[in-house]
Amino acid sequence: MDLQLAGKRALITGGSKGLGFGAAKALALEGCAVHLVSRSANDLEAAVVEIKKVSNVEVSFTALDLTKPANVELLRERLATTDILVNNAGAVPLGSIEDFDDQSWRDGWDLKVFGYINMTRLAFQVWKPLKRPGVIVNVIGHAGENLTSTYLAGTSGCAALMALTRSLGSVSPEHNIRVVGLNPGPVLTERLYNFLRKRAELTLGDAENWKQLVASMPFGRTGKVEEIANAVAFLASDLSGYTTGTIITIDGGVSSRAKTWL
Repeated sequence: MDLQLAGKRALITGGSKGLGFGAAKALALEGCAVHLVSRSANDLEAAVVEIKKVSNVEVSFTALDLTKPANVELLRERLATTDILVNNAGAVPLGSIEDFDDQSWRDGWDLKVFGYINMTRLAFQVWKPLKRPGVIVNVIGHAGENLTSTYLAGTSGCAALMALTRSLGSVSPEHNIRVVGLNPGPVLTERLYNFLRKRAELTLGDAENWKQLVASMPFGRTGKVEEIANAVAFLASDLSGYTTGTIITIDGGVSSRAKTWL
C-alpha cells in the first residue's frame, strides 16, 4: 500500500535506536525524508547509514539532550519545514513508590513526559501560524492502560501522555493538526532483548533460553519493531487523515483482557 508519504518530512525523537529507529526507517521506505534526534552523535550516524542503505530519501540528524528545554528550542527552525513529529524518546526505570525519590521521579519524566510536552508545544507554536497540515504521533506505551505499582513512574507518565494526546487531539483539527498516540506492549528492541537474556541467565541459567520468558505472551512472543513502526507510518499518513485525539494499542490484546478478582 502506498501511504502517499513521498515528499513529506518527519522529525523523530529517540530516532537512533529501537522503536524510533524503526519508525524512521518505515517512514523513509515510504519516501518520507527523516531527521533523527537523540543524545548520541555516534548512534545517530550509524542509524543514518542503515536507513540510507534501504532508501533514497534525505536522512539527517541532530544530537541533542531533550531533557533540557533550551535544547528543544534549537529544533524550531527544523520543525518549520517538518510535516510529521514522532515523539518517541525516553524510558522510565522500574520501581515502586518507595524506590523513587523526588529527583529520580523527575529524571524519569524529564525526557519521556516533559520531552513530549515540550516538543508538542513547539510544534504547535511553529505550525499554527503557517496554517498547513501537521501530524504528531506520540509513541507512549501500554503501561498507561495496564497500571502497575512496580512501574509507578512509568505507568503514571504514560497515562499522563495518553491524556495529553486525547485532549489536544480533540481540538487540534481547528489548526489542521492531528495528534495521535500509539501504545506498544513489550517489543523486541535491542534493549528488551538484552534484558531478557540477562534475566534468562539469572533465572534459567542460560541466556539462550530467553524465549522461555516470553512464551506466555500473546502469540508466544513479544511484538516486533516493524509492527509498531508500520503503524506509526500509517497514522502519520493522509490515509489516516481523520484520526486524531485517540490512542492505538498494539500489545497482542493484553490491555483488553478482562481483569477479575476471581
